[in-house]
Amino acid sequence: MIDIRLVREAPDQVRAALARRDPSLTALVDALVEHDVRRRAILGDVERLKASRNQQSHEVAARKKAGDDAAGLLAGLKPLSDRIKDLDDELRGVDAEIEQIALQVPNRPLDAVPDGDASHNQVVRTWGTPREFAFAPKPHWELGEHLGLFDLARGAKIAGSGFPLFIGRGARLVRALQQFMLDLHTQQHGYTEVSPPLLVNADTARGTGQLPDKEGTMYVTVDGLFLLPTAEVPVTNMHRDEILPAGKLPRAYAACTPCFRREAGAHGKDTRGLIRVHQFDKVELVRICAPEDSPAELERLLSHAEAVLRGLALPYRVVRLAAGDLGFASAMTYDLEVWAPGVRQWLEVSSASTFTDFQARRAMIRYRPTPDAKPAFVHTLNASGVAFPRTIIALLEQGQQPDGSVVLPEPLAASAGFRHITAG
Repeated sequence: MIDIRLVREAPDQVRAALARRDPSLTALVDALVEHDVRRRAILGDVERLKASRNQQSHEVAARKKAGDDAAGLLAGLKPLSDRIKDLDDELRGVDAEIEQIALQVPNRPLDAVPDGDASHNQVVRTWGTPREFAFAPKPHWELGEHLGLFDLARGAKIAGSGFPLFIGRGARLVRALQQFMLDLHTQQHGYTEVSPPLLVNADTARGTGQLPDKEGTMYVTVDGLFLLPTAEVPVTNMHRDEILPAGKLPRAYAACTPCFRREAGAHGKDTRGLIRVHQFDKVELVRICAPEDSPAELERLLSHAEAVLRGLALPYRVVRLAAGDLGFASAMTYDLEVWAPGVRQWLEVSSASTFTDFQARRAMIRYRPTPDAKPAFVHTLNASGVAFPRTIIALLEQGQQPDGSVVLPEPLAASAGFRHITAG
């Protein structure tokens, strides 16, 4: 959440930062400033009236003690108290309006984030060389069907389009990816593994910024619980409304969960195969740190996601997102994109983001810099480490052979129990 004090003290700075995302966002800043002025005016009136009431109450007490008549003063206290109550109610209403506006304000981009929309995203570096083919590479949906790895038609029959069904060696491939990634992150990168609930309440979704920004893209139950769009939501909120003790940062967590997103495949884009689906598995990495450590933590987090792709021998590129392409809560994001030769696209498999103190303010996650220090907000970060469907796309399309079989990279083959996938 945006720091209201910053809006009050430097509104032009906040307007300029948010205009890098979208110039229309400055209207929200204007509304916050207007409401904040109104709030402080009401608060000033309340404090003056309370001071007057206290003074008159003391005078009433003094008159009674002296045996003098205090009826007139007592009669004047009731309308004064009634006015204070009315102003207190008005103040609560203004506070609620300020909160609702603030919840709609996205995070401010860091200075290192380039200006512009997605066309201004910057390729920071690349790793590996996309494979050269002596034959026309097939798309993953043809390979998967030929090899019996998934059955998209039956998945659609069961739940609808965008809910893939993995079977046989395809299901084992999914399980192998989970084991490979979680073992890498917990055993080599020092993450604590978490198996969180797959449903979250509104406070949890609000804490990481999914509400109200992505309310229309989340699946919700009749009980008002939301299916996970990403494990970032429950894992970050493990420490909601907590003050972490001094010396206990950074925290690093890894979780593998299914993720559910209603917007996948919207507007008819990339609806074939596994590129955009409503349900998918993903390993999520979450780090919580002191503010001064977050720049280094972002680079560390990115390197951990990259290690997955290097271990799988998948050529990739690191892309720094421009301000207009940032997610709602992000202050800076790197995307990791793998090359898929069958569909001839770079496909995002991970986003590594720092949220600075934006999520921490919404979820009230704080820490003590020293044992006797006042609580301060932490910084939160997360990255996919990594998402399965597009990783599977790249594995199949990069590893395909002229006869339609697929060869998996050795580290993954050790987890799957097979390396060469053939039909039949």
